[in-house]
Amino acid sequence: MADRPAVEQVQERIHPAPSAARPGAGGAVEINRVLRNTYLLLGMTLAFSAAMAAFAMAINAPYLGLWTLLGWAGLLFLVYKTANSAWGIASVFAFTGFLGFTIGPVISMFMALPNGAGIVTMALGSTAAAFVGLSAVALVTKKDFSFMSSFLTVGVLLVFAVVMLSWFMDLSAFYGAIGGAVVLLMSGMILWQTSEIIHGGETNYILATTSLYMSLWNMFQWLLILFGMGDD
Repeated sequence: MADRPAVEQVQERIHPAPSAARPGAGGAVEINRVLRNTYLLLGMTLAFSAAMAAFAMAINAPYLGLWTLLGWAGLLFLVYKTANSAWGIASVFAFTGFLGFTIGPVISMFMALPNGAGIVTMALGSTAAAFVGLSAVALVTKKDFSFMSSFLTVGVLLVFAVVMLSWFMDLSAFYGAIGGAVVLLMSGMILWQTSEIIHGGETNYILATTSLYMSLWNMFQWLLILFGMGDD
């Protein structure tokens, strides 16, 4: 049988087929590589994001409001455009660093409350515990959570539309319901995203890191609001 054309061999090296389609030791090695690189990059971006949040708090940076959404959209587009190149690492650090900076003023606002330090600590601890627990469920059970993708996509779009509406209308009375929905959706996203990695559905660790980071960022921010409402 004739060898495959050289072009196809090069394309296979750059964009490997999902591991699920390549069973055996090679597929397992590829999945472990993506998982390891994802957690390593996620840890570094979270640390960088925390440093940027601390910097924003130190200089008393103002809340960016709508600029947060515009910057988020632009940098996320950049991440997806460069995910398959060496610039992808720089893009994901720019994206997570920007979001870390924007959440700094939010944390400062909560720290000014009588029990602000406790609220921030509870939100941070709950986010970390949720991530560890949900990741463990996906990794230990190895259950395929891809059946949740349609539901999660619709749910995220609906919540995004409500949050956009909140820029123009006072929806503070519904923040409890919105926050609860976001936390549940982000929990489902972590399960689904981790499942995608371990079943070979996601082979790009830059995109996997970005997805998990966004779930954690949104969960932490809304847990701050929920715990703040419970405290006052």
